Amino acid sequence: MKNGKNLKVKALVDSGYTHTRIDEQLVKDKRIQMKPINFSFEVFNADGTKNGEVTRVVPLEIEINSHKKQLEAAVMDLNRVDRFLEHD
Repeated sequence: MKNGKNLKVKALVDSGYTHTRIDEQLVKDKRIQMKPINFSFEVFNADGTKNGEVTRVVPLEIEINSHKKQLEAAVMDLNRVDRFLEHD
């Protein structure tokens, strides 16, 4: 994270996702700074039901082994999973 915090979290990688997401409760518990976005977008589950609306993001640096990537993760309720990573 930009503030220099390092967190080890469990993540689910899904090649069908279009955005990387981070759990809202994790963000609150760890006091990670969020930033509002200029637009919002709805999020749907695989079965087509509405999951919620994204209005904030968290800037992150993801490191997996020696690969690092800067990204913004959409903040939303992930129901006890810390993070969903898009994969392309």
